[in-house]
Amino acid sequence: MRMILAVAAVLYSASAFAQADKPPMVGDKPLVQVKPKGTKEAAAKPAAAPKGKPQSIAARLQACLELDDGTKDRLNCYDAVIAPAPKPKPAKAKGYADCRFFKEEDERLACFNGFAESIPKLPKS
Repeated sequence: MRMILAVAAVLYSASAFAQADKPPMVGDKPLVQVKPKGTKEAAAKPAAAPKGKPQSIAARLQACLELDDGTKDRLNCYDAVIAPAPKPKPAKAKGYADCRFFKEEDERLACFNGFAESIPKLPKS
């Protein structure tokens, strides 16, 4: 009976030492723990598009049309979809991607407006 009691006391004390405040170790390195999804890092990132299928460029350009016309907000929305890259003397834009080459904000806004308004309305899904 004394032997069983002594073995139980040794095992109990060993488990108490194992539950220290230190992180668990594998050899001399700390054990790597996987964080669950939805941590602070994921919450800090802004959501560009709703969950599910990523939106096409055409859908994102049309979403910019909901902002007031001729405002800096609408131009910033267009610039978020297609980043500006001004050229010294751009020719007439052949497509919406060419609008980024205009240096003047008013010209770039008018170019994007022209292409975004001419895109046929996409069905909402």
